[in-house]
Parts: sequence; structure tokens; C-alpha cells
Amino acid sequence: MTFTIAFPNIDPVIFAIGPLAIRWYSLAFIAGLLIGIKYIGWFVTKPPHAMDQKNVGDFLVWVTLGVVLGGRFGYVGFYNFEVYLSDPLAILKVWEGGMSFHGGLIGVILAVILFCRQRQLDYWAVGDAVACATPIGLFFGRIANFINGELFGRVADVPWAMVFPHGGALPRHPSQLYEALLEGLVLFIILYVLSKNERLRLKTGFLSGVFMIGYAAARGFVELFRQPDAHIGFLFGNFTMGQLLSVPLVLLGLYLIFRPQKTA
Repeated sequence: MTFTIAFPNIDPVIFAIGPLAIRWYSLAFIAGLLIGIKYIGWFVTKPPHAMDQKNVGDFLVWVTLGVVLGGRFGYVGFYNFEVYLSDPLAILKVWEGGMSFHGGLIGVILAVILFCRQRQLDYWAVGDAVACATPIGLFFGRIANFINGELFGRVADVPWAMVFPHGGALPRHPSQLYEALLEGLVLFIILYVLSKNERLRLKTGFLSGVFMIGYAAARGFVELFRQPDAHIGFLFGNFTMGQLLSVPLVLLGLYLIFRPQKTA
């Protein structure tokens, strides 16, 4: 006999006033940004002092646009291009869901580059601060995915398997919680511990490289338990889109870790 844990069935909508609905996903997004920017503000008080507090506050707008625009256009391009090609206006319907981490990462990288060019800041140092804060947003985002009952795992017989509302009658891995743990909590702790070493902080780009490799490793591992997107399935055998998109992160991460440079 297979035992399963009951899915909590939390209403994705916290409360609604007429047509205005406040959702857990929106709250998670806001919490990730606000807590993340606070962490960046604390992080940059240490050498190499990537930016001052005024710039930290201003950067919130830039990183928000990077996450939203990059995440949305990344989802459209990587996961559902044909659908949105037939109905381009649907790209604007962000309330219907559809965000890509890899697209969001590209958006944030562009935001960092443009922001640093405008403010004459070291984008490697700023990038490290952002990288160390990013797992905070990932943690809240994956918890919101779990509450929404989306991005669930493959059919499983483990004791903690759950029957998701939109996942059929069979119990599945709560892969969203695996991702919250690995991409969020574990990766945050690793980066925090490494960032306490001043020599590593001064090797700008190193922490960004660790983040990219750490995320790719966590995502690639959890994809073994996560149900592939129904409209994409497996690619090149048993690989998923999430795994394939993580390969460039490993290569870029290795470059950032081992690139020759002078310490600050």
C-alpha cells in the first residue's frame, strides 16, 4: 500500500476585492525582491563595496524590470514560441502565468550591465551581490509554485508523494519543494559561507560563477523528478528543456570562477 501526503489545497488567491485579487505568487515575487534588495544593501557594506545605499535603492526598479521582462520573454521564446507567435497579444497576459528563470536571469544580467554603465560601477562586483541574493527570490517563487499546484513532479511512490489537483489521480514528487530547498535555501547558504571569505569576495565574478553552477546543478538534478512541460516533453532523449538551458550556465560559471584577474 502506498501512503501519500494530502496536498494542502491552499487557495492561490489570498483575498480579492472586486476584480482585484492578491495572489500568493504576487506576494512571493514582491517578498523575494524586497528581502533580496535588503540583503544586497547589507552585502555591499563589505569590500569591495560594489555600490552605495542610494544605488541599491535605485537598482530595485532595474532588477524588477529585468526579472519581469526577461522572465516573460524567456518563457515565450524557450517554452511556448509557436503559441505566442499565433497570438502575440497573449504575451502581455502575465496574469495567466508563464515565467522562465533562465529568461529572468538574462534580463537581470542586462539590467546589471546597463545600470553599472550608467552609474560607472563595477558590474562584476554588483553581479556578485545580486547572485548572492537571488536564491531568496527562488525560494519564495518555488513555494508559490507549490501553493499553486503547478510545476509538479513525476509519478512517485515515495512516502511524501502528493496528489496534485491538476496532476491526475496518481501521487507525484513535490518537486517545487525540492527546488525551494536546493535552488533556494542550500544555494543561499553556500554563497553566504563563501562570501564571508574576503579574498573570494574581492575576486569579483567568483560568487556569480558559483551561483550559476550551483543553480544549474540543483535544477538539473530536480528535473529528474519534475514532470516535463506537457507541450515540450523530453528533448534529445531524456533531457528536459530546463536541463538543456542550464548547460550554458555551467560553462559561464566555470569561466567566471577561473578567469584570470587582479584582486581588488
